[in-house]
Amino acid sequence: MAKEKLIIFDTTMRDGEQSPGASMSREEKIRIARQLERMRVDIIEAGFPAASDGDFESVQAVARAIKDSTVCGLARANEKDIRRCGEAVRVASSPRLHTFIATSPIHMEKKLRMEPSQVIEQAVRAIKWAREYTDNVEFSPEDAGRSDIDFLCRIIEQVIKAGATTINVPDTVGYTLPDQFGRLIKTLRERVPNADKAVWSVHCHNDLGLAVANSLSAVLNGARQVECTINGLGERAGNAALEEIVMAVRTRQDMFPCDTEIDATQIVPASKLVSGITGYPVQPNKAIVGANAFAHESGIHQDGVLKHRETYEIMSAESVGWITNRLTLGKLSGRNAFKSRLHELGIMLDSEEALNAAFKRFKDLADKKREIFDEDLQALISEEEIEHVENEHFRLVSLTAHSETGELPFARLVISEDGAQRQCEAQGSGPVDAAFKAIESVARSGASLLLYSVNNITSGTDSQGEVTVRLSKNGRIVNGQGADTDIVVASAKAYINALNKLQSKLERLNPQL
Repeated sequence: MAKEKLIIFDTTMRDGEQSPGASMSREEKIRIARQLERMRVDIIEAGFPAASDGDFESVQAVARAIKDSTVCGLARANEKDIRRCGEAVRVASSPRLHTFIATSPIHMEKKLRMEPSQVIEQAVRAIKWAREYTDNVEFSPEDAGRSDIDFLCRIIEQVIKAGATTINVPDTVGYTLPDQFGRLIKTLRERVPNADKAVWSVHCHNDLGLAVANSLSAVLNGARQVECTINGLGERAGNAALEEIVMAVRTRQDMFPCDTEIDATQIVPASKLVSGITGYPVQPNKAIVGANAFAHESGIHQDGVLKHRETYEIMSAESVGWITNRLTLGKLSGRNAFKSRLHELGIMLDSEEALNAAFKRFKDLADKKREIFDEDLQALISEEEIEHVENEHFRLVSLTAHSETGELPFARLVISEDGAQRQCEAQGSGPVDAAFKAIESVARSGASLLLYSVNNITSGTDSQGEVTVRLSKNGRIVNGQGADTDIVVASAKAYINALNKLQSKLERLNPQL
């Protein structure tokens, strides 16, 4: 008997982007979208077009770039949002419009200030507006996990009648338990008269650490679409992790009557790409994509794996994309080889000028680092995009740092501020602290440092260090990234990148779903 298809709906670029400081540029979204397309993700939710002009342009750019996956945009259930979303996704080869409205008593009373009958009327209107742009329309009753079951049945019946083709049931605040959530999906499918006219989907948050468990329970009870994100990125504690959903279903085919069409060998590359772009590192013990996911310390375990892998591994590392870092290029590699490898990684530079600048940066790196890996190229391109996409109010020109036992470390920098060079220096508890203090003597941002994180991009003492700096000011939170074989230089780049984002970042709406 043939297995049913489980649709994978990725919302890394919409819900994942709502993680503090994880906003993505248009070029970064296109890179992630191409990787998701390479992974054969069915639906890519590219953003919330009504949030800002930048979000609209990013969703539209992804819609134009992607050919093999459906591209979706999110809209609240009002005409302005839906028309903005419709214009953004209509250029896609396969567009979808996703609209939502809150249905729990607390949301309807306290947030919407609407009666239940008004909420149903608004939802139906929203579906009809959406159908003007595409017949692929998804509807979500926000906070379904805390909604009245009778009301859910009523509103879902009406939106399906109005033309919704996918019904997504979100556990918006991560409140439900697996058995409870599975029963909810089963009950809705049984009680909604026209339930067979739509695909049933779920979107679970991880506030209690149950997003994946709830999603899988829903699949066992008839859901055939799961909304998820790479690395479980997302609002608050995050979303159901795509890699865990896909591999749980694939590994336990004895339990699931369905399977995805995901190319699982692209999972680890996607994880690394999203981590690098957003500045959210993956913890070593993270399932599937963590550095320790296939490591065995115990002698008993090592002995068992050596004799027969399946004694302690329920899937192979290679099946999800864990392979030895691929040596791609060296200092003698030419421009065409460099360009070809970027294309293989899904990186398309938009001009010869951009290619030349990236190639020069590659040659500079090759002089410092003998072996250049794919991860190095991803970081290199990210830095190139940072310099050309962000509003570069500040730019690092040069840095000198000194650290000596028994002496107070200091850093001396030259920073370009709107094109004018400024010299600064400071002492600190270490060279990175001194560099940050020196930068602040020029910037005087008044921002609070929330996070300073260092990760090596590849192995070896000559590896590039990738630094993430998270700054907060007046309620706005931004992540800055920098990479270099010198950690102090990478740190200064990351701090300056975050300052530039604080300078240029516009207010945007973040829908909760």
